[in-house]
Amino acid sequence: MTSKPWTLVWQDEFEGTNIDHSKWHLDVGYTGESNGEMEIYTDRRENAYLKDSCLVITARKENYKGYSHTSARLKTQGLYSWKYGRIEASIKIPYGHGLWPAFWMVGDNVSTIGWPACGEIDIMENIGKRPDTVRGTIHGPGYFRDASIGADFTLRGQKFADDFHRFAVEWEPGQIRWYVDDSHYNTLTASDVPGNWVFDHPFYLLLNVAVGGHWPGHPDQTTIFPQFMYVDYVRVYQLVSGG
Repeated sequence: MTSKPWTLVWQDEFEGTNIDHSKWHLDVGYTGESNGEMEIYTDRRENAYLKDSCLVITARKENYKGYSHTSARLKTQGLYSWKYGRIEASIKIPYGHGLWPAFWMVGDNVSTIGWPACGEIDIMENIGKRPDTVRGTIHGPGYFRDASIGADFTLRGQKFADDFHRFAVEWEPGQIRWYVDDSHYNTLTASDVPGNWVFDHPFYLLLNVAVGGHWPGHPDQTTIFPQFMYVDYVRVYQLVSGG
């Protein structure tokens, strides 16, 4: 974290026995088919629950409503959104070919202007076939999907699934910085994008584990299910001056 005067304004430490539905919606029935994904998201305890002060998102191989896999996707859409700040989570990601865990943000005007015009900030994405590497990315008009802009962070001699790591962005007017633990590994500014910089309005948070897709590929014979993503906390900070 930089030495700026960040102040905690929102958090979920995932205490207790039930997901706090005043903070999170669970997507039901979304399938990610536009990305070639294989799962269907549910609000069942089999796919998302609290245990030992962690949110546990579980990807399962099972036949459910015509799909071969189930998982969960939580979002603060319609409940909380923020313009600028330090957004951080401590996460232990799953492991396996074809898995696609993510901690990310979408512009809260997505329902009116659509994606990618609303903007997307990927704080952390991982594909299971690269267990030592995470990516931080932005998507916007003229730079989305394969043309998105970002960078990778790679551990030395470890997998991200081995332990918890802190993933964060520090987002200010005209600039976004990415961090893993205490390492700052990328900065993007308005001058780095070929289209409009669309990161000057509120965004909401998402946490999910997708299965399969054009980018991660599909699970293979080495992939073991169920797989678990453990989220110790999510915290949002803003500058004392109001960000």
